[in-house]
Order: sequence, then C-alpha cells, then structure tokens
Amino acid sequence: MAIITHFIHRNHTKYPLIYHGLPLEIGDTVQILEKCEGSRCCFCVGIFPSSYIHLKNAHVKNKGQFETVIPTEDSVITEITMTLRDWGSMWKQLYMRNEGDLFHRLWHVMNEILELRQQVLVGHLTHDRLSDIKQHITARLDWGNEQLGLDLVPRRDFGMVDPDEISITELYRLERHKREKDAPPQASMHHLFLQMKSMMSSNLGEELEVFYSIYDSREMRPISERFFVRLNKQGLPKSPEKTERQCTLFVDLGSSDLRKDVYVVAHIFRIGRMVAGEKKSVSNTQYKRPYGCAVISVADLLTADFKDDHLLKIYSCNAESEWYQIHDSIIRKVSSRYSHIGSNTGLNVSLQLLHGDMEQIRKDYMRLFTRNVSITKRLGFSDIIIPGEIRNDLYVTLERGEFEKGGKSVARNVEVTVYLLGGDGQLLKGLVCCGSGEPGVDEHRSFVLYHSNSPRWAEQIKLPIPLEMFHGTHLRFELRHCSTKEKGEKKLFGFSFVPLMQDDGRPLPDGTHELIVHKCEETADLQDPARYLKLPFSKASLQPGNNQTIKNSKESFWIQSSLCSTKLTQNGDMLDLLKWRVHPDRIIDCLSKLKDIDGTEIVKFLHDTLDTLFGILDESPQRYGLKVFDCLVHVINLLQDSKFQLFKPVMDNYIENHFAGALSYRDLIRVLKWYVDRIIDAEHQEQIQQVLKASEYLFKYIVQSRRLYAAATGGQNEEEFRCSVHELFKSIHLFLSHESKGISPITHTQAVFLRSFPTVCCELLKIFSMREVANLARDTLSSLPALTHTDCPLQAVKLQCMAKTVESPLYVNPESRCVLLPVVLRLLHTHLQEQRELVLCANILTSMLTLNTPECGVSEEVNLVMESLSGVLLRTVLEVTNRPQPATTSLRLQYQDVTGEFVAYKEYQQLLSRFPAKEELTSFLLQLFTVFRILIRPDMFPKDWTVMRLVANNVIITTILYLSDTLRNNFLNEKFDFKVWESYFYLCIIFINQPCLQLEMFPPSKRKKVLEKYGDMRVMIGCEIFSMWQHLGDYKLNLIPTLIGPFMEVTLVPQLDLRNVLIPIFHDMMDCEQRRSGNFKQVEAKLIDKLDGLMSEGKGDETYRELFNNILLKKIERETWRESGVSHIATVTRLMERLLDYRDCMKIGEVDGKTMGCTVNLLNFYKTELNKEEMYIRYIHKLYELHLKAQNYTEASYTLLLYDELLEWTERPLREFLTYPMQSEWQRKECLHLTIIHNFDRGKCWENCIILCRELANQYEAYYDYRNLSKMRMMEASFYDKIMNQQRLEPEFFRVGFYGKKFPFFLRNKEFVCRGNDYERLEAFQQRMLSEFPHAIAMQHANLPDQTIHQADAQYLQIYAVSPVPENQDVLQRDGVPNNIKSFYKVNHIWRFRYDRPFHKGTKDKENEFKSLWVERTTLTLAQSLPGISRWFEVEKRELVEMSPLENASEVIENKTLQLRTLIAQCQMRQMLNINPLTMCLNGVIDAAVNGGLARYQEAFFAKDYIANHPEDGEKITRLRELMFEQAHILEFGLAVHEKFVPQDMKPLHKKLVDQFHVMRSSLGIQFPAYVRVSPLHFANGSPRTCRTPVPNAISPEGGRIVARRSPLSYPAVNRYSSSSLSSQASNEVSNITGQSESSDEVFNMQPSPSTSSLSSNHSGSHNVNSSAPSSNRASPLPSDKHKHSRDNACLSPRDRLCSGIFPMMSLCCDAVGNQIENCPGIHLSLSSSTAD
Repeated sequence: MAIITHFIHRNHTKYPLIYHGLPLEIGDTVQILEKCEGSRCCFCVGIFPSSYIHLKNAHVKNKGQFETVIPTEDSVITEITMTLRDWGSMWKQLYMRNEGDLFHRLWHVMNEILELRQQVLVGHLTHDRLSDIKQHITARLDWGNEQLGLDLVPRRDFGMVDPDEISITELYRLERHKREKDAPPQASMHHLFLQMKSMMSSNLGEELEVFYSIYDSREMRPISERFFVRLNKQGLPKSPEKTERQCTLFVDLGSSDLRKDVYVVAHIFRIGRMVAGEKKSVSNTQYKRPYGCAVISVADLLTADFKDDHLLKIYSCNAESEWYQIHDSIIRKVSSRYSHIGSNTGLNVSLQLLHGDMEQIRKDYMRLFTRNVSITKRLGFSDIIIPGEIRNDLYVTLERGEFEKGGKSVARNVEVTVYLLGGDGQLLKGLVCCGSGEPGVDEHRSFVLYHSNSPRWAEQIKLPIPLEMFHGTHLRFELRHCSTKEKGEKKLFGFSFVPLMQDDGRPLPDGTHELIVHKCEETADLQDPARYLKLPFSKASLQPGNNQTIKNSKESFWIQSSLCSTKLTQNGDMLDLLKWRVHPDRIIDCLSKLKDIDGTEIVKFLHDTLDTLFGILDESPQRYGLKVFDCLVHVINLLQDSKFQLFKPVMDNYIENHFAGALSYRDLIRVLKWYVDRIIDAEHQEQIQQVLKASEYLFKYIVQSRRLYAAATGGQNEEEFRCSVHELFKSIHLFLSHESKGISPITHTQAVFLRSFPTVCCELLKIFSMREVANLARDTLSSLPALTHTDCPLQAVKLQCMAKTVESPLYVNPESRCVLLPVVLRLLHTHLQEQRELVLCANILTSMLTLNTPECGVSEEVNLVMESLSGVLLRTVLEVTNRPQPATTSLRLQYQDVTGEFVAYKEYQQLLSRFPAKEELTSFLLQLFTVFRILIRPDMFPKDWTVMRLVANNVIITTILYLSDTLRNNFLNEKFDFKVWESYFYLCIIFINQPCLQLEMFPPSKRKKVLEKYGDMRVMIGCEIFSMWQHLGDYKLNLIPTLIGPFMEVTLVPQLDLRNVLIPIFHDMMDCEQRRSGNFKQVEAKLIDKLDGLMSEGKGDETYRELFNNILLKKIERETWRESGVSHIATVTRLMERLLDYRDCMKIGEVDGKTMGCTVNLLNFYKTELNKEEMYIRYIHKLYELHLKAQNYTEASYTLLLYDELLEWTERPLREFLTYPMQSEWQRKECLHLTIIHNFDRGKCWENCIILCRELANQYEAYYDYRNLSKMRMMEASFYDKIMNQQRLEPEFFRVGFYGKKFPFFLRNKEFVCRGNDYERLEAFQQRMLSEFPHAIAMQHANLPDQTIHQADAQYLQIYAVSPVPENQDVLQRDGVPNNIKSFYKVNHIWRFRYDRPFHKGTKDKENEFKSLWVERTTLTLAQSLPGISRWFEVEKRELVEMSPLENASEVIENKTLQLRTLIAQCQMRQMLNINPLTMCLNGVIDAAVNGGLARYQEAFFAKDYIANHPEDGEKITRLRELMFEQAHILEFGLAVHEKFVPQDMKPLHKKLVDQFHVMRSSLGIQFPAYVRVSPLHFANGSPRTCRTPVPNAISPEGGRIVARRSPLSYPAVNRYSSSSLSSQASNEVSNITGQSESSDEVFNMQPSPSTSSLSSNHSGSHNVNSSAPSSNRASPLPSDKHKHSRDNACLSPRDRLCSGIFPMMSLCCDAVGNQIENCPGIHLSLSSSTAD
C-alpha cells in the first residue's frame, strides 16, 4: 500500500495530459497494482505519480471487491490516523456552530496527539516511556471521542481489539472496564496548593514574615507544618524568582480534613522596632513582632475546580498576651480579642484543592512541580502510610514561659534562641527549619512579646535530624531580655536544654515538657555543653529531695515535642520485642503486649517484627508456637486496615525474598488445624474468625516454608506434608459441612473462611498439581450444606467464593475446569431457580463464558452450560429486565453481557432437540425472541457502545436466520401458532428500527467500516421478513391488521433496497383482505392511523411517498379491484403529502402563516376526505395552540369553535381526552364556550362574544342557574361597553399568489387572501412573506402568471392589497349606527374582496381623460370567510368586470358625498378634536370642482354628442346629475356647519370656500327653490343605504339573523339664499338641528388610488384608530361612513380611490389647503402619512 504525501489534482501543471489521474488528498491510502515509468496504477480507476507517495507495508483482508488494506504498523498509530480524520471534519463544524471553547481545546489536543505520534514513529523510546505515551494518547483519543459524541473504542494493551477475535463477554468487559476507568475514582488523599502573591496595605514600612499552616479548630491543633514566606517593604515576596519560596503544596490531607472547622491560618510578623512608630533614635535593633492573622476555611475551596484568588482580611490582636490564640478567636468570632487592621489591608493568595495520590498529582499538574514548588508535610503520618517513605522529623513548639522581673521595674521582653547541638557539642548547621519554603538555618529566634514575664508563643519549628545524628543531640534554648533603649541590647538571663534521646534508647517522648530555666548571664558559660548536660533539664526528671533550689524556682519554660519517624520508635514494648534476645525471660510478656502496640509502630518495623516472630518460633516451637501464631495472625489482619493496606506488597516481598523459616510450615499447619478442630465446640468464635481471616497469608507462609525446606533437603518429607495438608482440609470440610439453624456464629466463621478460600487454592497450586488442587476445591465447595436459610449471609459468600474460583487460574486450566464445572453449574442453577443473588450469578456466568473465545470454538463445556442453564437463564433474564428499575442498575448491567454471550451460542440444533413437545419449543422460542428484543433495546447498552451493539446484532441476525427454518418446519399449516409468528415478525421489525443500524446517520468513515465488516443488516432481515411472509400463505390473514402498523414503520426506514423489498407486502395485505371481505378498508384505516404518528416522529420522506405510490400502483395494474386500489393509494399518498408538509413546517419551529396553513390543510383533509374525527379534533387543538402562540386570538377562537360545534348540550359522559378531564358533554361545551369568549375578548371581537354569551345564558336560564346567568349577563353588558368605548384597529387584506413547483402541495399554484396583522401595511407584509419563504421571488406586476411560471422549478410570490366587500350592507348603510359598530362589519365575515385596475379603452382624450377611463374590477370569493380558523384562505372563485367611465364617475361622486356626510355629522356631534378634516374635505371638493373636476364630468357625459351616441346610458346620466346636485346640497350644508365651528383665525379661508362654492354652483347651473331646505341626510331619489341584506346572528356567515332596528330621520330643508346670506342662514339652521348620533372620529386624508399601481403601498398609511368616546349630546342619528375602514381617511372605497385621476387638481388643492391651514396661527393640522402621499 501507499500513502499520499502531496495533493494530486486532475489538471496538475506537471502532468497536464493525464486524464485518468486520481484526485487524491494527503493521507489517502491506495493499493498499487502495477508500476509504469513515472507513475503507478491504482486499484480504483486511475493513475498517479509515484513521487507523491510513501510506501508502507500492509496486508489485505477479505481479498476481492470489498477487500480492506490494513497497514502493518502499531495499532495506536493506525487509530490516531483514523480518529484524526474523523475529528477533522467535525472540528470544522464546531467552528461553524460557534462552539469556540471546544474548538480550541480540540485543536490543542489534536496537535498534542500528532506530536506524541511523531515520538512513537521515531522509535527511540524506552519500553516504559512508550507505554506512558500510548496511555496518554489513548486517554486523549477517548476524551475527544467523548466530547464529540463518538463511540467508545474497546482496547487491550492500548490497541483496538477486533470483535471477531474475542468473545462477546470479553468485549463487554472491556467496554465496561473502560467506562469504569473513565469514571473519576473517589480520591482518599487531598492536597492544597497555595501561592503567596502579595500583601496589600497602605502603611507598610517594614519587612514581614508570613507563616501559613492548616489548623483543626475542633481539635484546637495544627495538622500541618508551617509554610514560611518573607515579604519586602512593598508587601511582595523577597525572592520572586524562586517559586518554591512563594508556592507550596500542603500534602496528605485526608477526607476527614475537608471540613468547615479546618482552616488555612496565616500568622504575620513584622521585622522592625519594638513598638511600631517609635522614634528612630530609640534603637536600631530589629525585632520579630506580632502583626496580624488571617484565616479561610478549607470547605470554601471544595467547590472550586480551578485555582482561585482570595483576599484574606487581616486582624490584629487587641492584647499581645492573647496572640497565641488569635486564630482561634477569629474562627470562633470572639470579636473582643481582635480588630480589623483596615479595609485596604489583606493577603492576596491563590488556593486550589487537588485530589488523588502524589504520583497522580505529579502527572496531572506537572507545571506545579516544574516550578520547584515546596512541599509542606502533614504533622504525623497520613491516613494511608506508604511503604518506603522515610521520615525522621522532630517538631518542637515553643509553648510558654514563666519568668521573674529580674530586678526590673517592668516586665521583660523575652526572646528565645533555639540551637541544635550534636553529641560532641558542636552546632548542627542548617537543621533548624522555621517552615517549608525557606532553607534550614543554624538557629531560630522567636518573636518578642512586649513587656511580658509570662509570654505564650505557640511557635513551631521542625528539626529534620538524620538518623545517624539523632543519638546524643540536644536542644538549647537561650533566653534574652530585649532592651528598648538606644543600644537595643539583648541580654542573656537564662537557658534551658533538652536531650533528644533517653538513656534507654528511646527518643524524646511526645507531649509537653516543663524545662528548668538555668541562670546564666554570659554566653561564654555555654561554650562547653558538657558542663550543663549533667544538670537536670526538666522538672519531671528531678529526683525527690535533690536540687531543691532548682525545684522551687519560679521560672519555667515549656515546650511541646512530636516525633514523626519511620526509623525510631518511642514505644518501649516494641523495643523490648525487637530486643527479645536480651531478655529471653520476657518473651511471653512481649508477645502478649504486641496486640496493644499501635499499628503504625508495627508496620514501620514490619520486616523486623516478622523476623522476630519467626525467630522466636524457631527458638522453641512447643513453648511459643501458639503465641507466635496469634501474633502473626494479628500482624496479618492489621494489614487489612485501609490505613495499612499498602503494606501488603511489603509482606509479599518479605515472604518471597526474606522469609527463612524452612521448618515453620509444620508448626503453622499444626496450630491452624488445632483452631479448626475446635470451631464447632468453641463458645467464642472471634479469635477463630481472626485466624481464618488471615488464612491467605498463613498458607503463603506455609507454602513458602515448604518450598524452602524442599529446596534445602531435596524434597524430603513430601508425603508427610501432603498428608498434613489433607488432614487439615478434612477438618475444614467437617466444619464447613456443619449445618446451623438460622444465623449462628459458626455460620459467620464459615463465611470468613470461604472469602479467602480461592486465594488459598492459588497458593496451593505452587506446590500441588492442578487436578489435585481442583479436587480439594471441589470437595470443599461440595461440603457446604445444600439447604440454608434464605436470609443466611452464607448464600452470598458461597457465590462470592465461586466467583473468585471461576476467575482464578484454577478454573482457566481446562484440566481443572472439568472437575469444578458440575459444582458451579449446580450451585448456579439453584440460585437462578430461586431468583437469589442474581448479580453474583451473572458475574460467575460472565467469567465462565469469557473463556469461550472464537479461536477455541464451541466446546463441550459451553454445551453443558447451555443445556444446564438455558431455560432458567432465559426466565431470569426476562425477570430482571422486566423489573421496574433504572437501566444503569448493577443487576441489569450484569445480565447484559450474559445475554449477549447466550445469543452467541451457535449449536441451536442440539439445543432445540431437547424440546420434543411443541409446547416446550413454543415457550422456548417466545422467551428467546423476547430476550432478543430486550438485548436490542436502546437502553440496554450505553449510547457510545456501538461496537458492542453491532457484534450483538450480528449474532442475533445469524440466530434469526437459523431459527427461520425452525418456524417454517414446526409452526405452519395445521401447526400454525399466531404468538410465535407475531413475536418473530415483531423482533425483526424492532431489529431493523434500531438506532445503531441507521447507517444514514453515521459519518461516512464509520458507515464505510460498518458496511465492510457486517454489511447492511437491515436489508438482510428485510429480505428474510419478505420470504417468511410469502411462506405464510393463507395464514397471512391471521396477522392482518396486527402487522400493518409495524410493517409501515419498517418501510419508512430510509433504505432504498429495504423499501423496495417490503412495500409490496402492502399489496399482498390488500389482496388478502379483498379476497376475505370484498374490500380493504381495514388495511386503509390502519395505514392512515399509523401514518400520522410515524411521520410526526420524523420518519418518511418525499422519496418514500413516490416509491409507495409507484410500487403499489404497478402491483395492482392487473387486479380486478384496481379502481378501488388506486383510490386507496391516492388517499394515502395525499395524506403523506400533507403530513410531510406539516412536519417540514413544524421543523422550522416558527409560528407563521405557512405552518398554520399547513395545519388547516391537514385538519380539513381529516374531516372531509378521511372522516377521522379524533385526528380532526387533535389538529384543531394543535392549530389552536399555534394561534395562541402567535397571539392570533380571533383565529384561535374560530378554531376552537370547530370542536365546540361538534358537541351538544347533553349530559353524555366524555372520556379523558387531550387536556380535558373526564366530564359530561355539557360541561365540556360550557368550558369551550368560556374559553372561546375569553379569546374573542382578547381579539376584540366582542360581537361574537355577545352571541356566545346569549347561548350560555339561555342554558343557565334553562337550568335555573341564576348565579352564572347573572355573571353572563354582566359579561354581555361589558362587551357592549367595550364596543362603544374601546378602540379597534381595522386590518388590511392582501392577495397572495404562490406559483412554482417548489412550494408545498397545499400552496402550489394557488392564490389566497390574507388578513394582515395590526399596523401591517403592504411593504411590511411583503417582507414577512419573503422571510417565511426566503427562496421566493417577488413578482412586480398584478397580472395572472402563465404556465411557464406555474411549472417553474422555483418559488414566485405575487402580492397586492385588496379591499373587503362587506356582506352586511344593511348595518353599514343604516342611518344612526355609530361608526365603531359599523367598523366591525366592514372587516368581519368577509367572503369577497375587490381589486380595481384603471385603464384607457380606445383613444385617450388628452383634454379630458375621463371620457376613456375605464376600471377593471376583480372580485375574489374565498372558500371560507375572514377572519376564520386561519389568517388566510384560498380563493375559490375569481370574477372580472369592467366599469364604464360614466359608472366610475357616479361611484366616485357618491363615495365623496358619503364622506362629506360623515365628517359633517362628526363635526355636529363634536366628536372631532378640530375642524381641519372637514375644512380640507370641503376645500378638496369645491376647489377641484371650480378648477374643472365636476365640469370635466359635465363636459364628458352631458354633452349632446355623448347622449346621442349612448342612448342606453340615459338613466346613468340622470343618476350622475342627481348625485352632483346632491353633492352640491351637502356642500352648502357643510359650509353652514363649518361656519358655526370654524375658529376665528380661519374665517378668511371659510369666506374663500363660500365664494368658490358660488362659482362651482354657477358652473353647474344649479338653482335651489326657496322652499327647499337642504339636509345632508336627505336623498331625493331614495337612499343608497337601504338595507339589502340581513345581518347574520351567528359568528360564521351561515349563522342566523338579527332584527335591524330603524328610526325615521326628518330634517328641515334649507332655503336657497344668496352668497352673502349663506353663512348666517346656514348657521341658524344648524343651531336648530336636534337630531345627533354617536359616531367615530374620521381624520380626512387624501390618498392615491391603489388602482393606479396594484403593487404600490401608497394607500397603506398609518392606522387611524376609531375613538369610542361617546358624545354628551344625544339626538337622532346622522349619516354613517361607508368607506372601507379608518385607515382610508380619504373615505373612499376601493372603487373611488381613483380621485387623483378623476380630479386631477384635487391632490394639489389638498396640499395647498393644508399649507394654508398650517400658516394660520392657532391651527394644528394632523395628517396621516397617506395624506402626504
């Protein structure tokens, strides 16, 4: 094979003519077939240059089409290469997903792995270093795989294992061991890292010394040495370059030390003058003086996983005499003893807790130890004593002193100087340590307490004295008084001393020592230590009557000492035992006292102790044998303690290399048998149990002793030894066979021996043969009582003993295994049968089956295991897995691997032959299939155990294929068994649907590896399903419709071959059902029921829909029932279309029109085509939730109303459904009514609320529920108030066309009308639609697209605004109805919408364009009215009509007249805040008419030529003339109203309008009779507001009707008057008007017509909100507004928005009037944005 070392491109410049070159990347593997000049031929399809490759050795596996090339290199290197390739693409995806933290961490790990890979490839590493690097690499690989969610890689010796080469059980063990290894163990040792950074203070001027220690406030003692840091005058470490002087690691903290009452304590001393701040002239001598103290609890550091900085507050002591306990006072918060130095003072330290042993800490935190961090040890030994550790540290604490004044008037300032002197009196240099972090010094000077004759220091020092120097050394304490005078003398006044070794050879005992203070004033007197060493040193050492002067002295000096030594002992009994030859008469006493000696002392001298015991045993076995045996048992059991367990290897080493008792085995066997023989009769079993507990090491000594004897004598007395051992085991068998009633002490003794028995057997293998030891083990295990009490602890111990035996070399050996196997199987069968100790049983089975490797094949032993345990094992597995317990419990996990190994058993023919009866075979198969289903459950193995799952699946598929023949041979024809066949098919279906087999979800590299090794197991099982289905014949009917849903689920798996194989089964089912019942409705119903649930889970795709349709249509081509089959297939296919659309919409997660439209489409399909009421109701509630989420409260109410309409007011009980409880139909309908009312209220559809309130009120009244009736009536009344008093926005409506094949089915090539959101105009709506369909193209015209657009492979959106055509014209045209009532009917219950497009027909008259200006009016009729269950509905019908110029002119004038009426009425009722809208409207009409507006109409339509050429328009012309006269009448009345309310500063404008009106009237030739009174509410030829259609009384257009109330209107006519008297006469008439009604404010604004540009949004101005404040004056109604809604403030319907074209000057006039009004002082003009347009 070869590895590519350069990129190779097809058009490489060096090889421009190579057309068959391979485009390879660096690292790709190629297999070379032949070599040509300059290039090589690859196995694939091409050639490549030979200079671009690196040759590697490899071997080919599975030669042929699917062969695999495996390089012959280190498996770790291969794994690195494969893993880094997978990581590479995923690493880039991390960057794309903005996961920066993991991106950078993974980058560093990948670089680290590459560097380590390079070291391995170089090959210059030692074996140990190579192992360390491989371990490090695999740890990094596992970390990365876990972070990226990749699979766990099973390894053995750092290399990936081949699952085919090991058993399933062994593979499971590797996986589990890896997972357990990755889990962080609970650390028993802890360490605290401390870094001193600085001391913050505002008034530092002296150097400081800081001592850190760990203090146990519960025990009131330090538990660690001190860490010493020197600070300069700036508060920084004096030696910043030496990190060991500012960083330390407090080691060997136990778990019990991590408590709240354990603290880090810092004592701070200043180096300077005696009294801070004293004058410089007093003294220049430097003293060590107390400064402050700081503490922090260790428990505060437990939650921090990283190094954290802390600022510790510093406290000073109020009285120096209390300095020794200042830390305790701070901890206990005795605030009277200390005070805070200052808010700006503190110790800045960094602290971090580290967990694990020191070896692990050194690996994990190498950076700490590369900086020479100092180690601060624990005082005394740690919780776990490590063998080989050497310590010889003496800790001395200067406690206190009692001194006389010495003739002084004030107390002394005492300083203690400590010296360490050797046996020759010479000073031992560098052995006095004040603390870690600083090197040892020759002397130590204590701090000085000011004027104190009873100073208390509590100052600790350490003396690391070498063992050879310890003898003869002594400590001398020189006591000096420090003067504060100018000279600053330190005058010696006494000394004390203490020898470190006693006369009997023991070191100074631990504890407090009161030392004698000897008077001395000259240092020269201390030059010769021999002079004072003869003196007594402590008051405890004084003999009675001697040195009475010294004894009565009042001066004393106290110290405390503590020795931590692995070489010296202070225990006299231990010394006596080790020196037994010196006092042979005290041997018995020494042996008796051994049990009372502290275990620490024994393990320190373990080697010497064991030599002593066996030396005494050799001296006199008969006399001391029993005592020595008991002492040996005590020492052995001492090592079982967790504190000393690490000393077991020390004892093992002693036995192997230092033990010399060649004759000891005789005495050990003799005494051991003596104890065993007395077990049954003994009253107290404690000592015997201790003996048996130590039997492992007792046999180690026995075996080693015999081996030494045999080696020395050439194997003499071999038979004697064998006999003694067999006699011993006979005694053991006798006591083990003893059967006790209940739980007795003997039962516990038996359990103690069984726990150590497997290790005893392993020791015996060193001197006996395998079979001989196996026979001993078999006899021992067989001697146990067969029946014991259920609660007896011996049950578990027996199995534990069996488990250890099976894992021991004794069982691994085939020769001994055949001896032990029957015993093990018998015991297992008993426990499995009784369902006891199942976890232990599983462990034993796992160990047994692990030996079944692929190399050795299936042995007779495995057959024996299967025959003995198969039945009971299956029942146990089913019992365990069906228990209600978490998947991670030990019991279930233990049986996973047992189950996997069980299915790996391949000799099924032999196993099945054991079931001659069909019932037994049926039971076995059903249990086996159930176990298989359990094994492939997702929760059976951890998520990342893909290798384990694939191996198990490979075994299962092999078994299924084998058992298929069994089913065909035994369960067909008259022996057909429904349960077996159903269980078989369910197993196959569950197998295919496993997540671990969905290869489409795998990365390409992983998918390739799985396919190469196993193929696509889904297709294999699919083919087997089809084959077995075909074999069923007529028995298929028994499985229909049971298997329709499962088969549908399995065909939805996205595997093309699998679908092609299994989809034809549905044709088979349809055919079977057709032949049985004449139709296949049952199949259809089941398919439809399952489809919704399966596709909502994300299964299925568009490819499946097409495949399902094509395959089944092809299958039924020749069937007699083809027509009904096609219908059925079409129905299912259409349902798939809608479900896929719905799922795609829901994936986005956004609530938009597309999602709701898709839901409506699916909802209607279930109702109309499938008649599935339950699914229909479910989707009603899904749509309801979508509307609520989008705050579409009106649509949500209409949606829920669909369910409400399905219910009746009956007491029929209803089951619990969705979120509804079990209740009656009446209660549910009531609940729905109230919910709908609530949502209609939120949507401000109060008219609909009133209808529902009335219905509920009728029900309450029928049931005499007056309380709820009262509430409902009050609620109804509140809705009336809201209608009149609250503001409502009128939405805009938009026509949307979806064109192109890229749209979903329910939108494709269809047009809809959409109800816009509040304040939403055309531009905003267009942006929203384009955001919902980001790939759509907006069409810029309103013409219907052609078929090219319809069939285009793209998305086109066509959007323009449309105007609603209200159905309830009666309400809108009725006089006296307030506008805020009419506004509801303008935009609710709308079925039809209108869109106008102006155009010129024929030749356009340049002088008068109105002659040829036609309007094309498009009316869209919807399938449902708006608003409804959706914000948009499909256009059902489109109508197109053309309006002639004459009709258009009539409509424009009529609409303008209605607008004038509305504004005049509002002005009369004082609803207008100012008169500007009326002023602008009057000006716009009058000024436009004067400048040619109405004159143009006269010129165009009243000309004789036009009348002559259009005789059919006579009535229309008359109608136009009447409308013009009517408008003139309204204008005259409007001017009168305007004069009454116009402000004073606008009088000139009003006069101008009056004058222009006279001009307009003259131009029209209008003459008003004197007796005619003009009224704005009078129509000479009948009001166009006559009620044409009744108002519906239901929420939907199909509802009932309500009675419209009408009141007659009569207003006095206005006499004709001259221009001079017009204003005054009109004003008088206005003042006499009594009829007024409530109406909404209308702000007048002029807008360009949407007809001029269908896609323009100029008409979409800002919203005008209807004011609901009622007028205080009540009178007869005035005319109402007919315009669309309040946003069209020009008060024009879509038909009359052509004002800009019809009245060319009108817009300009409006602008001019607006400017004129703005220039008038005191006038505030409010125009909408559309006015500006």
